[in-house]
Amino acid sequence: MSFALSSLTVSQMFGQRIIRPLGAAALGGIAFTQDTLIAIDTVKGHLLQIDPITDNTKVLNPHQVREFIDVTGVAVWENTLWITRGYNVYLCNLNSLALEHFVTLPYPANGIAVWESTIYVSCQKLGDILIFDRNTRMEITRFFAPGVGVENLAVTQETLWVCDDVEQSVYCLDRATGEIQFSVLTAFDSPSGIAVHTNQTTGKESLYLAYASEEPYIRDNPNADPNHELTYRDRTFIHPLYYSYDPEKRYGLSNGYLIEMSYAEEISPLDDVYLPDVEWRIALPSETNRQKVRSVEPIGLPFTEEIIDGQRVAVFKFDNLTPGEQHIFGWKAILEVRGMKYRLTPRNLEDIPPLPSEFQNRYLVDDDELAMDTPIVQRAAQEAVGTETNLLRKMYSIRNYVYDKLSYGIKPHIDTPDIVLDRGIGSCGEYVGVLLALCRLNGIACRTVGRYKCPANGEQQGVPLQPDFNHVWLEFYVPGLGWLPMESNPDDLGAYGPHPTRFFMGLAWYHIEIGKGISFEYLTSKGERLTKEEVSIGDLAINHIRFTILEELPHTQD
Repeated sequence: MSFALSSLTVSQMFGQRIIRPLGAAALGGIAFTQDTLIAIDTVKGHLLQIDPITDNTKVLNPHQVREFIDVTGVAVWENTLWITRGYNVYLCNLNSLALEHFVTLPYPANGIAVWESTIYVSCQKLGDILIFDRNTRMEITRFFAPGVGVENLAVTQETLWVCDDVEQSVYCLDRATGEIQFSVLTAFDSPSGIAVHTNQTTGKESLYLAYASEEPYIRDNPNADPNHELTYRDRTFIHPLYYSYDPEKRYGLSNGYLIEMSYAEEISPLDDVYLPDVEWRIALPSETNRQKVRSVEPIGLPFTEEIIDGQRVAVFKFDNLTPGEQHIFGWKAILEVRGMKYRLTPRNLEDIPPLPSEFQNRYLVDDDELAMDTPIVQRAAQEAVGTETNLLRKMYSIRNYVYDKLSYGIKPHIDTPDIVLDRGIGSCGEYVGVLLALCRLNGIACRTVGRYKCPANGEQQGVPLQPDFNHVWLEFYVPGLGWLPMESNPDDLGAYGPHPTRFFMGLAWYHIEIGKGISFEYLTSKGERLTKEEVSIGDLAINHIRFTILEELPHTQD
């Protein structure tokens, strides 16, 4: 099955905008009745009628609010409203809103979708999507839920759309069989509802998602000292999902942004230093299927470019760096970045070519203090995969093994994988080190990627944003297909599974790919590369990283 680019008809009609219903606290299920949005505020119990153009909001159930508190799923078929609340599914006439019990589940019902006489209900505790017949109220069949979180539903003629809040993903399922066709990542975290809008003139369909979470902010408090305090407020809105899927390349792309990223070093040494004939190299953003580099320009000082193992690198040259000398230099890039998610199953990798010899020599060796010859790392590599031979299952097992063995903690320096495994706590860089070691010992070619993520605030456009930390992840190589991304630790939510797979073969729009498999930054003096023991860049300079989200990209690329 091939899926074309999602229609932009809704955006042309409503404008490419975030819909922020007035007075809403936490939106749950949403549905369209022609060009009007129906949504439930799960906290207040308000059934809302929303104008997508003006954000004007009307409460449809002013006298029946109690009956709608804690409703999570909403669907509309013709003039009938369907909702999920607690363990139960209800229906009512959209005009009268007198709830009629339809069915009770053994566990809480989450999302709901309706197509003619077929009712789809998701249940996280069961791990299934249950399908009922409206006339008999009997269960017809059930599908396995594609994600691990609370799932909301929408349905069209051929497709069941599943929106998972933990996975931050939307899954496209065959409505008849429940088979996953593809999935894409959402533009924001905590998606809480999904709806399909059908253009009344063209018949084209577009997806909209609701989001509900909290955000921190500083508020004035005259009774406090100092007279402000950190608190939280509701954050809820509705936004279109743009997507495309390439069945040959097996990946889907979703919402993206035009981003300005600046990376600059300010030379400010802790101790006086003299370095002759210096070349200072800083990797530049990569060109990939999800990331396009529109332009790169120097900051402060000019640079020349080199290509190192296929990656662009900026080279800044100094005749000498002398005591007291100060500079600010770096680069500024304009990037188009989108969410990406691959759709592969172990069956797709049953008959793949062998790993090329040049990859074995480069990506199966210990070239970065991975402690691959230590007993604890070798034992972990064997325990992680057991007798498994399928590359994708091996990779998935290694990821879950590391997640179960480690918990996240920020460290001032990176320890080797043997120390990290023994300690049981690691930073993102240490997760990467352990993953690289275990994968390479199991014959899976891997390399590091990353360095920074843009703050995931797509609604804050035109505002300079600074990341809290640097960040690295990895890519693993599938012969015949190429490099696939995998996050180091964000999918490790601290519980013993099932772990989400949102960033297993996927990256959100805010991941900036830089320096794949090469050093992000290093110095040479007189042509010789300087080690950390000789000159630490952290002791020599202060880096300044800034992101500015310029605009949302109007659609995914073909």
